[in-house]
Amino acid sequence: MKVIICGAGQVGWQIARHLSGERNDVTVVDNNPELVRRATDTLDVRGVAGFASYPGVLERAGARDCDLIIAATHSDEVNMVTCQVAHSIFGVTRKIARLRAQDYMEQLYSDLYRRDHLPIDVVISPEREVAEAALQRLAAPSAFDTESFMGGQAQLLGLALEEDCPVLETPLRQLTELFSTLRAIVVGVRREGRLFAPDPGDQLFAGDQIYVMSHTEDVARTLEIFGKATKKQERVVIVGGGNVGLSVARALEARTDRIRAKVIEKSRPQAEFAADALERTIVLHGDGMASELLDEADVARADAVLAVTDDDKTNILVAVRAKQAGCPMAIALVNDPSLVPMMAALDIDAYINPRATTVSSILRHIRHGRVRAIYSIGDAEAEMIEAQVLSTSPITGRLVRDIAFPEGVLVGALMKAGKVVKPTGDTRIDEGDVIALFALAADIPEVERLLQVSIDFF
Repeated sequence: MKVIICGAGQVGWQIARHLSGERNDVTVVDNNPELVRRATDTLDVRGVAGFASYPGVLERAGARDCDLIIAATHSDEVNMVTCQVAHSIFGVTRKIARLRAQDYMEQLYSDLYRRDHLPIDVVISPEREVAEAALQRLAAPSAFDTESFMGGQAQLLGLALEEDCPVLETPLRQLTELFSTLRAIVVGVRREGRLFAPDPGDQLFAGDQIYVMSHTEDVARTLEIFGKATKKQERVVIVGGGNVGLSVARALEARTDRIRAKVIEKSRPQAEFAADALERTIVLHGDGMASELLDEADVARADAVLAVTDDDKTNILVAVRAKQAGCPMAIALVNDPSLVPMMAALDIDAYINPRATTVSSILRHIRHGRVRAIYSIGDAEAEMIEAQVLSTSPITGRLVRDIAFPEGVLVGALMKAGKVVKPTGDTRIDEGDVIALFALAADIPEVERLLQVSIDFF
């Protein structure tokens, strides 16, 4: 497949890294020559320096025989015009645009743009993706990472193991025997900075970060087994009343369990806008890092604090102060991946990486139609891939234990006839089943071969 990626920033670079690693013909376009040079020096891609919306630049990038264009520059308007030029001049059949401004995302306008005027097949809103990720973090307060699969019937949980975890130094094989009815599988372990897919004989230790795929009905029991408390959240403080914070507050207001939320916003105009847009949520104007304002928001009695301003350092400091004030859970929005290793040392419970959520969303839309969901884990170290099994797949009709999965791949869940089951070595994989696989980055091409999904993405 021939792909043009417009924008060589963090998102564009990660998408290029994924697609070039899967032997696609990738060209990266950016008006910053240094970013283009970084991409061509580190990845197997072509590079073109120039404005992505210019027809001549797209011509040099190979738009005349391009299968897919991804417009992910920092400008919404450039992304929209790029898609229009790609469609009108070069006839590119598949176009994806990243749009940040929420006014473009309003239903009244977005359908009209895409249908009649701007030919964009898929619109990705980072703010909406991040807001959804924040809500998932709040739904699993003791997990540092979480994502839903199989229509909400299965959930990936990222858990940091502590000294009081009751199953430390127990082989995973023995865990299966002890909790035979538990529909959960440890699919990944990060130890001393290295992520790997565990063997049945591997043990877990304090300080490990593990990824567990669990049936949604067994999430509470899974958390309990790994020493994580499950407490119903009733009070949430959101620091940052921009697009992300406002989206989260609106979603919390719409829930039936009546969570009480407060929003702290530094900008007076934005605080007034948020106050007008929300019905039951209290909006406070001021600096979320100010101790007196956190006290006014009653952070000490809150069940969770969500720091989602547009500044990483502010989010980290707010999370630290909230924990010091006695809040049991702090979640920080962090754009810079180099800051992520600090999270555990600062006692921050969870973080949201906008780049990872956006990359996962874009990948989900450009994979083959049989791939139903993809979630990028860590700094693109691994993926959780949900796909429907085809009749032509090498794994169809075989038992799990007889399939030569790569060392970095584990089956996390299987859905048969609409019901999620815990896969064992004796489980047979049939055509039409939906399988969820944990795969380290290096093993993804082999997974796509086994799933028969790398030939045609559309």
